[in-house]
Amino acid sequence: MPTHASPSAHPHSTRPRQRAPIRLLAGLLAPICLGFAGMSATLWALRQTPLPAGTFARSNTIAAADGQVLANWSTHGPVHREVPLSDIPRALQEATLAVEDTGFYRHHALSLTALARALWVDVAHGRVVEGGSTITQQLAKNLFLSQDRTLWRKLREAGYALQLELHASKADILEKYLNVIYYGHGAYGVEAASELYFGKPVRQLSLAESALLAGLPKGPELYSPFRSFAAAKARQHQVLQRMVAAGFLTPAAAAEAYRQPLAIQPQPRLAPPAPYAVQVAMDEAKRRFHLTDAMLEQGGVRITTTVDPLLQKAAEQALATTLPARSHLQAALVAMDPKTGAILAMVGGRDYRESAYNRAFAMRQSGSTFKAILYAAALERGWSPAREVDSEETTFLYQDVGDEETSAQRRYTVHDFADMYAHRPLTLREALARSDNVYAVTANLEVGPQAVVRTARQMGISAPLAPYPSLALGVFPSSPLELATAYAALANGGMRVHAHTVARVSSPGGELRAPAPGRERALSEGSSFILTDLLTSVLKPGGTAYPVTRFLHGPAAAKTGTTDTDAWMVGYTPRVVCAVWVGYDDNRPLTRSESHLAAPIWGKFMGAAQQRLPGPWYTPPPGLVRATIDVSSGLLATPGCRSTETDYFLPGTEPTAFCPLHNTSVAPQPPNRPWWRRLWGA
Repeated sequence: MPTHASPSAHPHSTRPRQRAPIRLLAGLLAPICLGFAGMSATLWALRQTPLPAGTFARSNTIAAADGQVLANWSTHGPVHREVPLSDIPRALQEATLAVEDTGFYRHHALSLTALARALWVDVAHGRVVEGGSTITQQLAKNLFLSQDRTLWRKLREAGYALQLELHASKADILEKYLNVIYYGHGAYGVEAASELYFGKPVRQLSLAESALLAGLPKGPELYSPFRSFAAAKARQHQVLQRMVAAGFLTPAAAAEAYRQPLAIQPQPRLAPPAPYAVQVAMDEAKRRFHLTDAMLEQGGVRITTTVDPLLQKAAEQALATTLPARSHLQAALVAMDPKTGAILAMVGGRDYRESAYNRAFAMRQSGSTFKAILYAAALERGWSPAREVDSEETTFLYQDVGDEETSAQRRYTVHDFADMYAHRPLTLREALARSDNVYAVTANLEVGPQAVVRTARQMGISAPLAPYPSLALGVFPSSPLELATAYAALANGGMRVHAHTVARVSSPGGELRAPAPGRERALSEGSSFILTDLLTSVLKPGGTAYPVTRFLHGPAAAKTGTTDTDAWMVGYTPRVVCAVWVGYDDNRPLTRSESHLAAPIWGKFMGAAQQRLPGPWYTPPPGLVRATIDVSSGLLATPGCRSTETDYFLPGTEPTAFCPLHNTSVAPQPPNRPWWRRLWGA
């Protein structure tokens, strides 16, 4: 009888049954292990990949000459007065968490619940509608990405959010978020928002005020208390109820906070301080001090400008109180220290928020303001203030550029404004005061247009110029900045200066060095003083700018200029030179009233500048001859001359004969010649 083997005697018969659970377990664990390995590898890669440079760097600062902060910025956009988390009230932190991300301290960058809910809504609508973003994701979007609502952007946002949480603490992330999020009306960050809406630092906010601010980022325009206080209060109530639901507040505390009155500040209308000068300073600092992108991304760079806050405010107010409301008329003002070229104030347009185009650099026809440059060239080449030219319509014959080898001549007829001529000889002082065109073209052709162009270049005019008779009338464009630079050479004794807006730059590594702007001799000291003395007549009775003296607090030298499309006034004292332009961006003609607006802007600013920067008037340099002349003849005045003027002359250019038109029995006095000339009878 055969014997049956026991089950243990046939192990192969049970192997399939033993391996089945193992295979099942392996099949279950393999995807989990692979997923875990893949996630670990992804997290390791994200941890090893650095965040974009400067993510948690300090902001860079631009300051006025007195240290007042004009702007903060980073390579990621505008930053307004960053504050540490310790200065942000706990109530504002909790209100923000309650309304934006209650699980912030529990999740790791992403909230799966919120993402699932957002995905369901997006699929239902067939497009990205709801974001489901955590605070970390929102910060990643604000720092690194655009505002596009696309799936690819959401994926990148999630990746950056994971990186943020792997590289920074929760406190760092929340602090950065509260300092960069947008609260409406140009306010980025809680400090700027607190100042904007409540007029105080963020650390002083109450629970009620904190709840209102925390509700704004979801819809800055929709919930703005400036636009709808009712909508802002309704949103505040939602935030307070979320705080109760999150366990941050009791219902009684929330109700009490809602009942508290809110003192909302009036909505400001002014742009940020000195916005045009700030932009120029940023560009100049990069160029002159060799600021690299890496240094700016690291942060902590401080640019100290040459801007005087009081003069900057005076410049902005001068434009605001002079230009007509509801007009597209534009204006620009540049004020400079004539001794150094430091920009003290700059306004590039009537409203930076509407147009960031800086008209301080706009090239416009300079009109009669160019005559100061013309007469500087004439004085340098022996022209005398006593030189007289008939003021009447005149046709000039001249040889055109390029016709030197031919005898061809051209005609050029000169008219004064509105054909208003004096119909008598004018001295240089009278010609400047009246802005006579015939006198200017006469001087230009006799001195030589090429010589005038050379002098303009020496004084700082780099714009294209051509040696034509019309050069004298300012038909070639210049910018307000160039004209301010040229007039600075008259104001400082003949030295060409170089305009600049940056005084110094420092970084966390120390002070950065750059060559100081230089100075070069452009005119003789005597010529610049003589022309300065002559230009004071523009602001005296009969001068084209006499009406603006009601704004001034002392003497000044200036010149007006008007074309069909441009109105100018440029002038100075020993401590400040100012150029003002008024016109339209599209070059449309000015009305008669609009053509007179540059002068009052200049007068209002210079009056403030004279009070801000007082000082003595000029004294004549040694060697000049002072003489009183008869304006009818241009010769030395006698006691019988009724109309006289007193001028200064370079030695050898003063008149030596006495006026023969007015008889007198009293012997006239000779001019005040230097002692060394009197000693030798010269």
